[in-house]
Amino acid sequence: MLVIETIQEMRDFVKREKARGKTVGFVPTMGYLHQGHISLVRKAQEECGAVVVSIFVNPLQFGPKEDFGQYPKDFGRDSAMLGDCAVDALFHPTGKEMYPGHHRTIVDVTGITGCLCGTSRPGHFQGVATVVTKFFNIVQPDRAYFGQKDAQQVLVIRKMVRDLDMPLKIVTVPTAREPDGLAMSSRNVYLTPLQRENAPVLYKSLLVAAKAVSNGERDVNKLVGMVRQIINSVEGVVIDYVEIRSLPDLEEKDGLEIPSLMALAVKFGKTRLIDNIVLGEKQCF
Repeated sequence: MLVIETIQEMRDFVKREKARGKTVGFVPTMGYLHQGHISLVRKAQEECGAVVVSIFVNPLQFGPKEDFGQYPKDFGRDSAMLGDCAVDALFHPTGKEMYPGHHRTIVDVTGITGCLCGTSRPGHFQGVATVVTKFFNIVQPDRAYFGQKDAQQVLVIRKMVRDLDMPLKIVTVPTAREPDGLAMSSRNVYLTPLQRENAPVLYKSLLVAAKAVSNGERDVNKLVGMVRQIINSVEGVVIDYVEIRSLPDLEEKDGLEIPSLMALAVKFGKTRLIDNIVLGEKQCF
């Protein structure tokens, strides 16, 4: 595996691979990898001739009171995992390499970012869209791979790619989960033993809603209410939001459309976890 730290080296690598007739798959990450990330890598390897993974903790997508300084990092562990997967290239730029001098350009995808996580994390999706645009310009991938756990992020990036005519395909990979159903996340490491024991309530509540829909329930308020009731049965949790939104535009509807996205964000102490499920369909969007 080639470890690349500069933009020019990354561009040179991709140019060589494409000259050999290879398609390039790209998996952007913030590191502290888990099997969810590896599932993205495996999917990219199935579909592409060369796979690039980036590790970069993007400061633009963290708010002033969020965990940028404490975000977990272990580059040695991450690079070993990717080496074991036979990734072709690991792009690991510094903050100065990505944002030299006074960075003044921001990519803003409007509308779709004004709900769910966009409400409680203002500016977050501007940071995501900006860094992903930079990565797409640097790596020039044919395909880029994202997990369904970050559903709103995927939909924002897809909208950005369509609107700006970026020549690549966005591939969504189903959420990777622990045996008890908890969505894999780098932030799970923050959970106390009791919080970790309680955290699977998120997915369990979503499954209850999905079953109700399969049994004919179409009242959005009832579905949201049952999920909130199940989560609130766990002591010490604080719900940020539980919402049902249309796909792919994340619009709020009075009646349930099939399929729709049911998404939630919940705090266990200081740790904010997100999860979602597609109502009415088993496959990811």
